[in-house]
Amino acid sequence: MTTPAFAEDRHSATTTRLFRVAMVGNPNCGKTTLFNALTGSRHKVGNYAGVTVEKREGHLVGDPSIRILDLPGTYSLASISPDEAIVRDVLLGHASDTPRPDAVLLVADASNLERNLFLAGQVIELGLPVVLACNMIDQVERSGCQLDLARLGEQLGVEVIGTVGSSGKGVDDLHAAVTRARVSDRPRPSRRWSASKRIEAAVKTIADSLMAAGHTDPATAEGTALLLLCHAEVSTQNHLPPSVQQSLLDTERLAGTESTDDPSAEIIRRRYDWLREVVDTCMTGTRHEAAASATDRLDRVLTHRIWGYAFFAAIMTAVFCGLFAAAAPLISLIDTCSGWLRDQTIVHLPSGVLRDLLSDGIIAGVGAVLAFFPQVCILFLLMALLEDSGYMARAAFLMNRVMTKVGLNGKSFIPLLSCHACAVPGIMATRTIENSRDRLATILAAPFMSCSARLPVYALLIGACLPTRAWFQGAALLGLYAFGVAAGFAVAKLFKRTLLRGPDSGFIIELPPYRMPRPTAVLLAAWDRGKLFLTKAGTIILAATIVIWALTHYPWSSDRAVRFARERAAVEAGSNLVPHTELERQLIELNQQERRDRLDGSFAGQLGRTLEPILRPMGFNWQIGVGLMSSFAARELFVSTMSIVCGGGDTDAHSPALRDKLRAATWPDGRPLFTPLTAIALLVFFALACQCLSTIAVVHTETGTWRWSAFMISYMSALAYLTTVLVYQTGTAMGF
Repeated sequence: MTTPAFAEDRHSATTTRLFRVAMVGNPNCGKTTLFNALTGSRHKVGNYAGVTVEKREGHLVGDPSIRILDLPGTYSLASISPDEAIVRDVLLGHASDTPRPDAVLLVADASNLERNLFLAGQVIELGLPVVLACNMIDQVERSGCQLDLARLGEQLGVEVIGTVGSSGKGVDDLHAAVTRARVSDRPRPSRRWSASKRIEAAVKTIADSLMAAGHTDPATAEGTALLLLCHAEVSTQNHLPPSVQQSLLDTERLAGTESTDDPSAEIIRRRYDWLREVVDTCMTGTRHEAAASATDRLDRVLTHRIWGYAFFAAIMTAVFCGLFAAAAPLISLIDTCSGWLRDQTIVHLPSGVLRDLLSDGIIAGVGAVLAFFPQVCILFLLMALLEDSGYMARAAFLMNRVMTKVGLNGKSFIPLLSCHACAVPGIMATRTIENSRDRLATILAAPFMSCSARLPVYALLIGACLPTRAWFQGAALLGLYAFGVAAGFAVAKLFKRTLLRGPDSGFIIELPPYRMPRPTAVLLAAWDRGKLFLTKAGTIILAATIVIWALTHYPWSSDRAVRFARERAAVEAGSNLVPHTELERQLIELNQQERRDRLDGSFAGQLGRTLEPILRPMGFNWQIGVGLMSSFAARELFVSTMSIVCGGGDTDAHSPALRDKLRAATWPDGRPLFTPLTAIALLVFFALACQCLSTIAVVHTETGTWRWSAFMISYMSALAYLTTVLVYQTGTAMGF
């Protein structure tokens, strides 16, 4: 049993016990809209302990002592997916970081009442006080039917409120009903259907065992027993007392000898028979076919085996282009602001470690985090629009046929497509995949999709080292994108056949009716997920950026700093003798020389020289090695690092000066360093390697462990190294 939590009133010496209400409902029933209406903006978002399932909670508007927890959408209390397991564990009081709720707010789609009431029946049987919100009641009325809410409440033994979440209808009544649930002295709801004598006896035996072991209270024991009989995976949980597990085993053996009818099948059938009677009693009128015809007509086109894919391609192109177009000015603004702040730091602080830490470490790290934020928010905004409109389910349905060939399902496509903009929001989007193995396989394949951060590297190497014909360079860029997709699909298929092998999860998805997206719900969804990125992955990215800064700046040499300070003073002393532009050129060259010397003697430079024997089979020297190490903070840092180590004064990937410096770089014996073959090997390495701290950080937050992050770095680095060696050595043997 959980210990009651108390909230202290700041304006009085008394304490008020928190009243915890769990919101439960099927997916697409409008639960989140009602949650936002009941809590306003006073809610916080996180994850449940040890899993990637999103946790949203807030207090009831006007009463901070009533805490509402928005549980994930689920069709039943089975534990097929992590979402369902969380709902079950919270309602039973088995969640390690979440106290058992004092009441439940059930949200049901009134237009699909019988299906939605199956979950409601399971929850009611757990004995907690329940308020039922029949949402989208307007759709029932438009279809030509009438739902008797009072009669439905009598049949179920709970209070029922009709609501329309999109317009706010019934929200005040629902608010009042939740408040009444706290002080209500009405008896708790209970089961109102019966099974065979054999099942009833088994339920009583298991319920008695649960109560005898002190595992549950009398009001909850019967519902828990029914749940254990229905779902074998629940009965194997370690939290069950041995006596309860033994009762379950005895019941299973008895069922095997006395009847061929599975207890789970009988319980589900009896519950549905009862629910069918309830709905028939409370729902009157004849449903108009015209109500569903608009959705049906759209689906004839949008899920068509030809036109459906054409429309899908158009939608995804619009999303993809819109993401780049909308994010680009915001990212540019962030870069400009962070650059201005770095310049101000350099101008107003004396030269030294503190200035470099602030300008190149902290400010650059914060800028790297914020640069991803517009893409994260815009991508989730667009996805929320598609999801709220009902089209996202159709997209998953269409792509399921393609994705099953590589061991995934249709819900993996949108996250993988999103990774071409940025892997961070793409990996976060895998939360829509219920099956844990499919979700993990998608996460492990996601970094192979060529993200926007690879583009500066691709542009630099293709422009500097490959033939200058436009069609050839365009084909090379397209080939890199195709190569990444092929590698990701191959890895996903390999893992689903080996490491993540398991029974086929199947693909069942509800196609909700099309509706206009609700602006408030869409904006809140985008903001909540974007804020989660800042607080979770962002802190890791910032810390790692500072660590890489330290590796490229230390050990610190005061003698070097003094020497270059004297040289700058000498140049500035002769400023009256040279034009202003020449003075700026000399100062820039001095700064570049100081950065080269500092990088050469840094831990990163020393490590690069140490690793050069390992890099040589790929065609790389220690300078490229330093560039690869710096690119682990962010791939685009490879461009600026090459500018430093090769003596270029420009960090733009399209800069002719920087490209000329790369072409002029040589090995100690005078051989060109950046040959076409070396460039191809380097492009292959960047296409396959995991060189992004942001991705590593978000994999950790999404999987809840560093184990999968370490595995991803290891297998991708090994694959990139071996493939690059193969490409370079094969090309060398063929005389390229």
